[in-house]
Amino acid sequence: MAKDKKLVEQITSMEEDFAQWYTDVVIKAGLIDYTSVKGCMVLKPAGYAIWELIQSQLDARFKETGVENVYLPMFIPESLLQKEKDHVEGFAPEVAWVTHGGLNQLQERMCVRPTSETLFCDFYAKEIQSYRDLPKVYNQWCSVVRWEKETRPFLRSREFLWQEGHTAHATAEDAEARTVQMLNVYADFCEQVLAMPVVKGRKTDKEKFAGAEATYTIEALMHDGKALQSGTSHNFGDGFAKAFGIQYTDKENKLQYVHQTSWGMTTRLIGAVIMVHGDDSGLVLPPRVAPTQVMIVPIMQKKEGVLEKADELKEMLSTNYRVKVDDSDKNPGFKFAEQEIKGIPLRVEVGPKDIEAGQAVVVRRDTREKYVVPFAELDTKIGEILEKMQQDMFNRALAHREENTHVATSWDEFTDILEKKQGFIKGMWCGNQECEIAIKEETGATTRCMPFEQETLSDVCVHCGKPAKKMVYFGKAY
Repeated sequence: MAKDKKLVEQITSMEEDFAQWYTDVVIKAGLIDYTSVKGCMVLKPAGYAIWELIQSQLDARFKETGVENVYLPMFIPESLLQKEKDHVEGFAPEVAWVTHGGLNQLQERMCVRPTSETLFCDFYAKEIQSYRDLPKVYNQWCSVVRWEKETRPFLRSREFLWQEGHTAHATAEDAEARTVQMLNVYADFCEQVLAMPVVKGRKTDKEKFAGAEATYTIEALMHDGKALQSGTSHNFGDGFAKAFGIQYTDKENKLQYVHQTSWGMTTRLIGAVIMVHGDDSGLVLPPRVAPTQVMIVPIMQKKEGVLEKADELKEMLSTNYRVKVDDSDKNPGFKFAEQEIKGIPLRVEVGPKDIEAGQAVVVRRDTREKYVVPFAELDTKIGEILEKMQQDMFNRALAHREENTHVATSWDEFTDILEKKQGFIKGMWCGNQECEIAIKEETGATTRCMPFEQETLSDVCVHCGKPAKKMVYFGKAY
């Protein structure tokens, strides 16, 4: 048992050092490895399998709304990037440039895509001619490169995986409807699949996407009280269309500019799952996004019939669940600890005595609750436990967010909360960007969003005391 204990002790307590706990978990759970390319990571099978589940379930939701998948090049000519001034200025510090092809210097530099607005615009300018060509509702799954100064696995790396949707519409109303629709798709996905509650709202002009008219966001609260932007949806209006000449002939045979949107989610969602649900023993995965939902652990597996029974149970359960058998020669205690580090939702223990009694022991990862279940009822019972676990994990995350969401109606209250507590702070704001910048400079807290569900907490701005325009969620963030 000493080895089993040592396995868990390799993970730093989250209360002792949350950042180190996070790093320990992503490494010990086998999600990633570091590479010789600074700021980039290897997504190992356990980590990539989570992304595959996110991708497949999110993609299905997209397609229910009429989205089609495409793929565009990863290189963007500098002249194309320069067409939208605000956009290029927003991304300039993070762009990686290609200057040579083989031994020859390129006539024009190419950037490795930090995002694909300009490529989609160039494509749409040729693709769209008439109102009959609209709407265009396209998405691509790809990687992007942003040359970040400070990196952390999943949360911020120089290359990461994501999806980026890019749509074109005939009217401003259609574009706005799609922008909000995709934000709601994201919010529902986070809450129903990742068991992660989110706040939906609009970014301030200072925090919106470069070149957008409006950016909408979902913000989640991590265990350590920091916010994580978990998905964004942008309404571009006709700004990009005018820069790239994307026009269509309407029903009256008049030329009009299209209205565009863009929306994206990334592998940082895996980091969010870790930080919302994990504990000192490692990863805790919501069942709907767990690559292995059930791990069968044979006890005294060298005894006659034990491994055969474990395989029989796997065969029975695999129709409805993602199941594995740990038939390695490690001792059961080590297997239990390993299963906990990897966050596998359910463990099914079966040994000689269980076989004799016609039952198995089922253990939940999140609560360690044990159930003794007859073999004949195992398939149904596991489904019930997984559904309860999924809902319980969401409820705990929601309770944590509510307990760590505070209200400040004065600057003294605001700074006192930041000094003594953690989490979101709801406060009124005057709408002045200089005031927003001052709050960040003085406290490190940023405006996370102006929630759709507005409240009037007071009549004046929490910082400057001028008349308030919006209620804002403030917080320190990743």
